[in-house]
Amino acid sequence: MDNYEVCEHDVIVIGAGGAGLRAAIEASKEGVSVGLVCKSLLGKAHTVMAEGGVAAALAYADDRDNWQIHFRDTMRGGKMLNNWRMAQLHAQEAPDRVKELEEWGALFDRLPDGRISQRNFGGHRYPRLAHVGDRTGLEMIRTLQNHGIHQGIQVYMECTIVELLKEGDRIAGAIGYWRETGVFVVFRAKAVVLCTGGIGKAFRVTSNSWEYTGDGQALAYRAGADLIDMEFVQFHPTGMIWPPSVQGILVTEGVRGDGGILQNSKGERFMFNYIPEMFAAETADTEEEAARWLKGDKHARRPPDLLTRDVVARAIRSEVRAGRGSPHGGAFLNVYSQLPAEVIRKRLPSMYHQFKKLGDVDITSQPMEVGPTAHYVMGGIRVNPDTQESTVQGLFAAGEAAAGLHGANRLGGNSLSDLLVFGKRAGEYAAKYAKDRSSGPRIDEGQVREAQQTALAPFEGNGTENPYTLLRDLQTVMEEGAGIVRNKADLEQGLENLKKLVARHRDVKVEGSRHFNPGWHYAVDLRNLMTVSQAVALCALNREESRGGHTREDHPDSVTKWEQVNSVVRLRNGEMQLEHARRPDMPDELKALLTLPEGA
Repeated sequence: MDNYEVCEHDVIVIGAGGAGLRAAIEASKEGVSVGLVCKSLLGKAHTVMAEGGVAAALAYADDRDNWQIHFRDTMRGGKMLNNWRMAQLHAQEAPDRVKELEEWGALFDRLPDGRISQRNFGGHRYPRLAHVGDRTGLEMIRTLQNHGIHQGIQVYMECTIVELLKEGDRIAGAIGYWRETGVFVVFRAKAVVLCTGGIGKAFRVTSNSWEYTGDGQALAYRAGADLIDMEFVQFHPTGMIWPPSVQGILVTEGVRGDGGILQNSKGERFMFNYIPEMFAAETADTEEEAARWLKGDKHARRPPDLLTRDVVARAIRSEVRAGRGSPHGGAFLNVYSQLPAEVIRKRLPSMYHQFKKLGDVDITSQPMEVGPTAHYVMGGIRVNPDTQESTVQGLFAAGEAAAGLHGANRLGGNSLSDLLVFGKRAGEYAAKYAKDRSSGPRIDEGQVREAQQTALAPFEGNGTENPYTLLRDLQTVMEEGAGIVRNKADLEQGLENLKKLVARHRDVKVEGSRHFNPGWHYAVDLRNLMTVSQAVALCALNREESRGGHTREDHPDSVTKWEQVNSVVRLRNGEMQLEHARRPDMPDELKALLTLPEGA
């Protein structure tokens, strides 16, 4: 086997998006040595794709807002499957994390009185999203990077982690390789924080960039950690659908938050036909307003274009299947009839330039064509809600790689505040864990050799499978078997097809050297993608109901007993095992918040 480089730190953070940067900053603040590993370049994190804003009950735009209402909105949006403690901490701590970001130099848009501006977003009762035009994620990354580079953090760029290393039952570090040279590197650490994002590249149409291949979830799974609720994949209702070269690129919910409306090919605002009665009753200020919504009153105070993402995505799909879709199989998103051109260019600059450059569409005078795109996974690594530690000692997770906060469906804007709140907690408790251990762990040479052999296998033998073909076939299987709407037959067939793909992957062949070899990178990523895809399909098959981002056409209703059940996936004896675990009971004082009278 190859020799390898060795880097040693108290805490290694894998992933340099918002969660990873915030974790690294907090861990460094605790006085430990921190290494930050990113698969791409520093600054090219998927967090920059989060455009609309960061959700926090600052109560600047509406003084009726508070953490209790934010908690209630998050629980309702997650269809009550959320880890209540995570939802509580998130709602309580998000305002301080946003103010902290402001102190570090974030340039938020302002109200006339100088306070941070907040906009409406789907599922949030009050205007709650602090924003920087439609470039909020970019500003967050800029601020965290500029602050973080002064904290003594060692950054390792363009490094793919292939395996976590363990000493007994606890984490000992990780092994990866430099993407430029293919040389292996071992990171020896007392604690590891996984902040690697989501699994979007398991689907052909996705808003996610190439890095989102389920690395953190698969690494944790192979290390013995639990994954939960992997069936809950969010399809954002508005991604670009034309031209084909840009299919899936996100169209921020901020367009609808600022007044944009959804229309079908007949020019109808079809979302008035898809308002769930329960949602209308919960969201409208009065019974009269709820009745107006359900009767299709176009002048209701908050239009249904901002229903939760699962509802809007299914509505667009239904309009297309009924023959009322846009020319390229989506819906029209119209903001030009609602706002003056100069306001659109000021409040939605990225969207204006995105459509102008990529689609030759002027959104100040033309509608956008949009459709559902795989966007976010609510499931992920099972963590302690207070410390973010997984079920493996010394292994922590935050951001999209971790699960619990969002339940069955994430509200827009909660992802960015999730990164800040739980990135901080993961870094803090990882550092405390490391400081409690006087000596570093021992690296097992056998584990290192095995990881190297697995990573280099595509160069060996006489394989015939092309990694690009395998990725395309995997995406087809997932879209057909575990897409927006699912059923038993498709899921069972999908699992069978995934088993065949796993077998084919053993026969994958990569040509050339390890230097600048994208085919090799795909072959390595596919191992993780196949693991998380199997977890999604297995959990979806066994959850016989529809809830949030999981829709079963053969089980269209939500079932009360499933509200208390988390799907738990773990690796045991070389096999993926699934069990159902009861969600912890919520304290009475938090239950009371869910039944507060509207407007309270």
